[in-house]
Amino acid sequence: VMLGHLVTSDTVGPAIGGTTAVLAFLGGTWFPITGGAMQAIAEALPSYWLVQASHVGLGGAGWGVTGWAVVAAWSVAAALAAAWAYRRDEGRTYG
Repeated sequence: VMLGHLVTSDTVGPAIGGTTAVLAFLGGTWFPITGGAMQAIAEALPSYWLVQASHVGLGGAGWGVTGWAVVAAWSVAAALAAAWAYRRDEGRTYG
């Protein structure tokens, strides 16, 4: 919703695709993240925790408090950003 209000209709597809690709790359969707600065970055992203959730189906452990907190924080931030983008877009004069 946020990107739909911030970019044109011609660029919303590439913007969503690019954002998804970056989050997937940094969150360890395509390769395991093991240690170092990349681990800290990955654990701050919801994509990392969604990958961890997929491991439950393979016998892994469920999310801890950190996973829920990160996903909740990103959800709230995304909702606030979408509301801001909507209000910003509605305030424009087209013509």
